[in-house]
Amino acid sequence: MSFENNILLSTAYFAPVHFYSRFITHPQIFIEQFEHFNKQTYRNRAVIMGGNGPISLIVPVVKGRGPKTLIKDLKISYEMDWQRNQWQTIVSAYNSSPYFEYYKDDIQPIFEKKTKNLFNLNQYINGVICDLLEIENKTKLTTDFEEVPANTLNFREVISPKNRTNPDTNFQPKEYTQVFSDKFKFVPNLSILDLLFNEGPNSFTILEESLRK
Repeated sequence: MSFENNILLSTAYFAPVHFYSRFITHPQIFIEQFEHFNKQTYRNRAVIMGGNGPISLIVPVVKGRGPKTLIKDLKISYEMDWQRNQWQTIVSAYNSSPYFEYYKDDIQPIFEKKTKNLFNLNQYINGVICDLLEIENKTKLTTDFEEVPANTLNFREVISPKNRTNPDTNFQPKEYTQVFSDKFKFVPNLSILDLLFNEGPNSFTILEESLRK
């Protein structure tokens, strides 16, 4: 598996550490926009660490009828005030973390923005995260689902909470001190939010050291 190749990833909501370890490694990142929406994936789910263990933050989507909806067209549901609830959950989980005060003013506005589509929300979030990590946002969008771009690794289904074993043997998550580390052992591959709030400027180094070349 060559790190000189480009990589094709699915869209993700506050993507996990694995996603960004790959993101900073490959010369070009393609994001799939023509796949059908898959439930129980990182496409609309982020996992953070709370006082009672891992917590899933899920973006509710509008359930359509008929043919499956393409991920680029999937609309977000605002029937419930999930944004307010999620932000309160994040504050409760990380307000005592070393870098929460440093990053909160960049993250909170995301939960005040009513983006129409999930894909567009994820793209916006990724741009914010790239700025905070001080990395180039080198993403391109796919033009067709079936065709994987030349010299590109297909990771659309590799980075997924459904995978009980790690299909990417190069990814060996480096441990760092998490909130509630006095109660729980290290939980790998949480949302990038967990890494940022706990490690701040050292996050890039953690990402680099989590992918063994």
